[in-house]
Amino acid sequence: MTNALIEAMVGHRTRLAQDRAARRDVHDDAVVQRYLTTSAAMDGASIVGVTALPSIWLLAGIAALVPAFAGQPVPSPVTLAISLGGLLLGQRAFGGIAGGSAGLARAAIAWSRVRDLFAAARGGAVTVTRRTDGIADEDRPVIEAEGLTFRYPGADRRVVDRADLTIRHGEKILLDGASGGGKSTLAALLTGLETPTSGLLLLDGLDKATRGDAWHRLAAAAPQFHDNHILSGSLAFNLLMGRSWPPTSADLADATELCEELGLGDLLSRMPGGIEQQVGETGWQLSHGERSRIFLARALLQRASLTILDESFASLDPQRLGQCLAAAIGRSQALVVITHR
Repeated sequence: MTNALIEAMVGHRTRLAQDRAARRDVHDDAVVQRYLTTSAAMDGASIVGVTALPSIWLLAGIAALVPAFAGQPVPSPVTLAISLGGLLLGQRAFGGIAGGSAGLARAAIAWSRVRDLFAAARGGAVTVTRRTDGIADEDRPVIEAEGLTFRYPGADRRVVDRADLTIRHGEKILLDGASGGGKSTLAALLTGLETPTSGLLLLDGLDKATRGDAWHRLAAAAPQFHDNHILSGSLAFNLLMGRSWPPTSADLADATELCEELGLGDLLSRMPGGIEQQVGETGWQLSHGERSRIFLARALLQRASLTILDESFASLDPQRLGQCLAAAIGRSQALVVITHR
């Protein structure tokens, strides 16, 4: 639970931008429910093993000695001492046996939580579900903004001031400017992470109130490096977290193909588990450049109507930059690339 809590806090903005709200809630509920179920099972094993069996033995032994005290003649002190001593020694022995049994029960419960990892390492089968996501109507603009204004609470200056903007399907736009000019804030508005102070903003003809959580499915972003995060889990999960999960074989093939396009093929071949390798803080450690390309792949694999890449190419050398830019252009519908001077 501690690891899940820290993971949720550190990766909150990543999940907010690239995961679906309904699935986030289902995942969190499932984590809590698994914790409660496992705790109840382990507590039950401890109660039965450590407490119940020795207590039953002690009560049964005392009940067996009652007739001896009630009858005539009364047992001698030596006989009484031997009987009580044997009873207590037996209780202690039962306590040791019961404690060991409870430990075995807890080990069995723990194994049930991790055996899927060993099954996956042996090439076990994975249950899949099909994607049913729709695509946007290509006859309409992806983004329409009129008089778009945003100001942070308590600030005097407008970060975005009465912006008018139209982005159509198939357009590739470079947004360049000095740091602090409001480019990342505009990206947050377009992807639904921030709500405009005033003005009109439509995504495929509908506003945010109407779109609801579907806004994030249609407008995907790779935030700046410091706002992005590799979650503890498989590389496949980190790549495909914007799609339905578990992934289909087609999803995994698509993710693998994109990794090859982005120059991550060597990474996949080095990792023992390939695309199923565990990564993140408790798994395979990735370099800065590898993380940047995984963030890029994660956004592109969502196949959104609008993809925004905020400083996604900053840490790449010229060869990798050209390779990744070509993949981004080829795989996106409407694309906005943000660079800072």
